[in-house]
Amino acid sequence: MNPLKKLAGETAIYGVSSILGRLLNWLLVPLYTIIFVQEEYGIVTNLMAYVAMSLVILTYGLETGYFRFANDETYCKKVFSTTFFSVTTTSLLFLLGVFVFIDPIASFLNVTDRSNFIILLALTLALDAITSLPFAQLRHQNRPVRYAFIKLSNIGINLGLNLFFLVLCPKLNMWYPELGVTAIWNPEIGIGYIFIAMFVASLFNLIFLLPDLIKIQWQFDKALLRKVLKYASPILVVSIAAQINLNVDKMLMPKLISDASEALAQTGIYGANFKLAVIMTLFIQAFRFAFEPFFFSQNKDENSKKLYADVLKYFVIFGLLIFMGVMFYIDIVKILIAPEYHEGLGIVPYVLLANFFLGIFFSLSLWYKLTDKTRFGAYMALGGAVITLSLNIILVPKMGYYGAAIAILVCSVLMTIASFLLGRKYYPIDYDLKRISLYFGLAMLLYFLSTFIQIDNNWLKMLAKTPLILLFLVVVLQKEKLWTVLRKGKSKA
Repeated sequence: MNPLKKLAGETAIYGVSSILGRLLNWLLVPLYTIIFVQEEYGIVTNLMAYVAMSLVILTYGLETGYFRFANDETYCKKVFSTTFFSVTTTSLLFLLGVFVFIDPIASFLNVTDRSNFIILLALTLALDAITSLPFAQLRHQNRPVRYAFIKLSNIGINLGLNLFFLVLCPKLNMWYPELGVTAIWNPEIGIGYIFIAMFVASLFNLIFLLPDLIKIQWQFDKALLRKVLKYASPILVVSIAAQINLNVDKMLMPKLISDASEALAQTGIYGANFKLAVIMTLFIQAFRFAFEPFFFSQNKDENSKKLYADVLKYFVIFGLLIFMGVMFYIDIVKILIAPEYHEGLGIVPYVLLANFFLGIFFSLSLWYKLTDKTRFGAYMALGGAVITLSLNIILVPKMGYYGAAIAILVCSVLMTIASFLLGRKYYPIDYDLKRISLYFGLAMLLYFLSTFIQIDNNWLKMLAKTPLILLFLVVVLQKEKLWTVLRKGKSKA
């Protein structure tokens, strides 16, 4: 099968689980913004930023390390069991640490009276870390359907429990108090039900993966673990720095804005509008899941560099289509959050472009992974983290959440440029910069032109913007002759 077609197919399947799952979770965003005031949703946004950071630390780059050594005949039979044992042990130690230091942790996170939230999130994190390697194994084994099934089941459980506790139980209690719903539901728990749903869904992940774990021939190799950790340690630094770039704004905002109530409100507004860029995030996530094992497996092919160049070009095309789609139809997209949060819509283009450049950065990052120069990934990510931290500290007190959005965009662009320049030196790939620049420039021009279309009727305004996307598609189809590519791929399959 044409490798590009295979990558596109697997990206689509991974994308179904990610996109459909996140779309279902998207339904929770308007629910949260309707039920909870900005300050309460600000707490959720703040805690979830710490969760994202903690999960990266708990998996410490072992997924990429697993992919690296699973393709080596010397280690392929024992790398999974070795890395799984390692991450399980550290996850249990993490849980112990949280239980011992629960009071100072809750105090630092400004939830002293809600330390049970921290317990729930710690249990969820441990489960997610433990199941990260089995999910990586499914990706390595090219089993995207099973991967998608489990992920979608997880999302379904999470969504169902949210709707049950936050919608159904309150309605039943109001309409039929004689049912005694309060025996299983307490309105005072509030946002705590979000974390309860997450924990139960993560627990079911482990249950669904047990059949795969039972089949494993368990072996532990200390020497192999040291090799994996040596390879993965720079990846961990990269991942932590990446999470700093993505989440430090939500972590710092409550501490950088002097008025505590206003700080949580701005965090809530920022977090809700940040969600509107999720389509770009989902595309990048689906692409990442398929692309990482893909470029390792294609490395020995004589045409691999041409293949990698084509992948980046098509990634840029689809990423720009997503950007224009969200921005041209923002009047539809914005209904996902309550009107009280619409004041933050101005950050959406910044966040979309920031995620777009992070996706390009990931595509470019293959050079240091294939050459085992992962330390350069760490250098770039740390540099990006310094930029993000510095700009947040400077801009957020003056500009609020707009400062945070500008910071993440500037960081993403600079990291992408740095990776491209270093990649040209250590693993040169002849990327089609002329076409990529043309498409990016055209998309930005069309977006700029779209801002001048001012029509009171939102539907007519969106209809007037549609020809701009069609113009972009016509240019791409003419330049790339995509129908020819697809036809050739079909004939070779």
